[in-house]
Amino acid sequence: MKNQQIPFSKPTVTGKEQQYIEEAIKSGYLSGDGPFTKKCHQWFEEHLRCEKVLLTPSCTAALEMAAILIDIQPGDEVIMPSYTFVSTANAFVLRGAKIVFVDIRPDTMNIDENLIEEAITSKTKAIVPVHYAGVACEMDTIMEIALRYELYVIEDAAQGMMSTYKGRPLGTIGHLGAFSFHETKNYTSGGEGGLFIINDKQFIKKSEIIREKGTNRSQFIEGIVDKYTWVDIGSSYLPSEIQAAYLYTQLENAEKINKKRLELWNKYYSELLELSKLGVIELPTIPAEYTHNGHMFYIKLEDVDARSKFIKYMRNNKVSAAFHYIPLHSSIAGSEFGMFNNDDVFTSKESQRLVRLPLYYNMSNSDSCLVIQIVVDYLNSKVNR
Repeated sequence: MKNQQIPFSKPTVTGKEQQYIEEAIKSGYLSGDGPFTKKCHQWFEEHLRCEKVLLTPSCTAALEMAAILIDIQPGDEVIMPSYTFVSTANAFVLRGAKIVFVDIRPDTMNIDENLIEEAITSKTKAIVPVHYAGVACEMDTIMEIALRYELYVIEDAAQGMMSTYKGRPLGTIGHLGAFSFHETKNYTSGGEGGLFIINDKQFIKKSEIIREKGTNRSQFIEGIVDKYTWVDIGSSYLPSEIQAAYLYTQLENAEKINKKRLELWNKYYSELLELSKLGVIELPTIPAEYTHNGHMFYIKLEDVDARSKFIKYMRNNKVSAAFHYIPLHSSIAGSEFGMFNNDDVFTSKESQRLVRLPLYYNMSNSDSCLVIQIVVDYLNSKVNR
């Protein structure tokens, strides 16, 4: 048995990060929107086939930009799942919105699209689907509801780069979208980072103003105006050129990274499938017509007690396994700034069963085999009792 701990996650490293960072330093554009930012923007707009993209310091920043763009006001309501990261809600709470939580589907851990309509009131302004584990929400239904009730759809695709819904990249289906390049994601910009996706042309000009602290600096850089000034509300949502340089090394290897992660994901799935058939665990579900990006691999155990024992066993065998979100509606802030619409049938129950296994681009074959061996040994001991 190895003495070294197998971590839950490691930031993706391709090999050219230091070289590109040095080039960025020499470029004279450290504050951002330099050559590497332009290369990243071009890559995303070509691959995502969207109207406009803007790099941001984080996915949180991108979501905050979305809340400003759709003019969230105090008293507005925003529908989303409770099973998500706090930034999904915070971005809208900061503008005074009330969050309306909707139960999830137990198969994908995504918002249950069939429960959204009954959560809509005269105060509802937007729907925020979260593509958990890089697996798409049922976007056709969500977009149809939004169209009928004249609501905005902001996709929280933090985990979804390179995933698709019926052939369409996640983040490009709603009016706006947000991605994360945090160090735990498939692609990173050196620790933190994000991307704002604009799919509705009406938001392009204002999004550039918001991102540049409420100024028309982008028009100044393009030579449209001879000086720039404060024209609207905004904040500092511009990442450094060093972040863009780090990220571009990953984009050059995007297909390679995606392929490796999917190989690891499929390896876990195939090796644990028999135990799933025996009813010992549940494996992730990928609906037909969806493609995912191998962002994470999780299993579901019987209950929270079984999960705790499993995590302890893995830790004792020097493998880091982790549960995920505590549902937001059960938190102190969640109860203050939001409400759960109707019954919590699956959100709490399913979240307490879920545990994630180590999965990262630079994971060695020997480490993945060892993790599988330890998992199988533990679960088989439960079957044979």
